[in-house]
Amino acid sequence: MTTDPNWLAQVDEAPIETDIPIIDPHHHLMHRPPDVKYILEDIVADTAGNNVRQTVFIQASGMQNPNETSPFRFVNETKWVEGIAVQSASGYWGPTRVATGIVGHAPLSLGDDVAPILEAHLAASPSRFRGIRDSTWWTEPPVRDQARQRQGMLQDPKYRRGFELLHKYGLSYEAWLFHPQIAELTAFARDYPDHTIILNHLAGPLGVGAWEGKRDEVWAAWAPAITELATCQNVVVKVGGLGMGYLNGLGFEKRPKPPTSDEMNEVTGPWYSHIIEAFGPSRCMFESNFPPDKSSSSYTVLWNSFKKLTKSYSASERADMFHDVAMRTYRLERI
Repeated sequence: MTTDPNWLAQVDEAPIETDIPIIDPHHHLMHRPPDVKYILEDIVADTAGNNVRQTVFIQASGMQNPNETSPFRFVNETKWVEGIAVQSASGYWGPTRVATGIVGHAPLSLGDDVAPILEAHLAASPSRFRGIRDSTWWTEPPVRDQARQRQGMLQDPKYRRGFELLHKYGLSYEAWLFHPQIAELTAFARDYPDHTIILNHLAGPLGVGAWEGKRDEVWAAWAPAITELATCQNVVVKVGGLGMGYLNGLGFEKRPKPPTSDEMNEVTGPWYSHIIEAFGPSRCMFESNFPPDKSSSSYTVLWNSFKKLTKSYSASERADMFHDVAMRTYRLERI
């Protein structure tokens, strides 16, 4: 996954309000030669100057051998990221502590049989492993490969048995689906009020395929569904993830120059503001979603946009959104 550095370099903003400490609760690490690479040196370079105290790694299947079929293959990624976290903790790579929290993948559709995989993840990273992301996105017509998904996964009894095991092992659940499925997630969250559910990327408002050119229509479906989901107190949200042009269709990556933070807020601000108003700052955490969102802007431009967006919030509310919600949700120590 690469982005032309010369394109990004056309907009060079200095980080603002660097007194605000940040926990980035959602980025990936990948290394699948020859084309896929985002490793420790890359995230350290991107976060430089932004007062990022620590980060949370989210599964990306970036270390998968496509010829390996065992469900235990997903543990390999956790082992690899644990090694990166140890390197970062040494201090050699600078003050940012990368992957103090690790979220991996396990196929919850295995039901009770997923337990050994969860145990293997925890054994691979005893002090850092925090949860599971098992994507349930589905659209008809499709907007991306759905080979590993099925329609209605959240209603499947076997999937639910796998999900219930997360609570037993003290693990959180990352929900990654698309905006037409928000009502499914709301019903699911109401069935499990004692389970922590972390919504990724604003529930993926779509702007490609059958949804291309229909932003007003998407907003009309997305906004009230988000407001209803916010009534589930066990759900917290990641505010970000709109830089994936291949899903959201906002088109930043197609511009001759990348957007400034102000230009970014003109487009993304209404979406982010709505979800913050619905959930409140105490259940919102800003995310980078790098490197996918790097196709739309630099790391600094993205976080500058978040800071400008939240100027009217109190210091404590901003501390929640930039740092404390992530710290609480992923049970991290303050650094």
